Amino acid sequence: MAFGRRRQAEEPEKDPGVTEESAEAVDEEAEQEETAAEAGSGGPWDSEDSFPELQRLDFGSLQVPVAPGLGFQVNFEATQVDEEGNPLDGRPVAVLVQYEESAMQLQVFAAPKRSGIWEDVRRETAKDIQEEAQGQTQEGEGPFGPELLAMVPAPLTEEVLAEMPQEVREQIPAEFVEQGWAPQIIRFLGVDGPRWFLQAVVQGAAIEDEEQWQVLEDVLRGVVVVRGDAPMPPRDLLELQIPQEFSEAGENAEEEAVETFDPFERGPEITEVR
Repeated sequence: MAFGRRRQAEEPEKDPGVTEESAEAVDEEAEQEETAAEAGSGGPWDSEDSFPELQRLDFGSLQVPVAPGLGFQVNFEATQVDEEGNPLDGRPVAVLVQYEESAMQLQVFAAPKRSGIWEDVRRETAKDIQEEAQGQTQEGEGPFGPELLAMVPAPLTEEVLAEMPQEVREQIPAEFVEQGWAPQIIRFLGVDGPRWFLQAVVQGAAIEDEEQWQVLEDVLRGVVVVRGDAPMPPRDLLELQIPQEFSEAGENAEEEAVETFDPFERGPEITEVR
């Protein structure tokens, strides 16, 4: 809920007995209300908030807005494999929102009641990228607060190049093809909510293309998190579900609902919180 200053005409007359100390307290309270109003101008939202009504896909703990041009995919984690290591069963762990040449992965986790975890997660993610992926990171401020920008080397093997559309392959500089890798930029955003933490990881054209990023930003601002009342250890993934529209889209090709998906198809290489 957003709070704002009352209009001047509604303000009561000043009490001549008000002290300088109490006047400073009033000013401080008004400043806090103004800050709260600015912070409450958009989501992501908690399910207990008063949030704007939008058409959303219900993924259980995540309700994600839909809009023309968007595609959706659920990323799975194998929970059972056969003797050869092939997945037999799995659980949904992330929602992938696709728009033109851009993708945004959404994951939501349990968090402590009185403190957020984005600061710690951001520091640990940067350390992992630098030490394990031999990448580089840089912190900055974005529309949702502190965020992390990472550059990691992406492999350009013959198999990877063969799967690329020809027009994309032709745009890759020859030096990258010769060295077998190309720099890939990944943008990590985090939002600490009441007993939950939402992470968005952006890849593709939206890193530099403002129009494509704006579409994804609007999606993120419209997300509603359903935390539930069950106690959970911090950083445990909140349960995701498959929306009814996914199966309906497969049955009726004329509907604009969502793209069909293979639960065990390898998706974009996006770092998860561990």
